[in-house]
Amino acid sequence: MERTVTIASGHGLHARPAKLFTQAVAASGHQVTISRPGGKPVNAASILGIIAAGFENGDEVVLDVRGDDAERVLDELSEFLTTDHDEAAG
Repeated sequence: MERTVTIASGHGLHARPAKLFTQAVAASGHQVTISRPGGKPVNAASILGIIAAGFENGDEVVLDVRGDDAERVLDELSEFLTTDHDEAAG
C-alpha cells in the first residue's frame, strides 16, 4: 500500500526529523520505503539512507508500507511527514 505526501518540516528530513521518522518506522514493525515519485526507494528505517536522499521541505514523497495494518502505519507516517518538526522544536 502506498501514499504520496508532502514533507512539511522547514528544513526537510535532516538529522533530527530523519532520526524521529526512522524511529517511528522501526517501531511500526513494518517494511517501509520512501522515494520521490518515480525515484529509487530508500529503506525508511535507515537514517543514513534518508539523509543521503536529501528530502527537502515541499518535496513530494511516496511511502510504501508492506504488511498487515499497512493503512494505519501509512496514516501515522503520513501525519509525521506533514507536520513541521522544525517549527515544533523551535
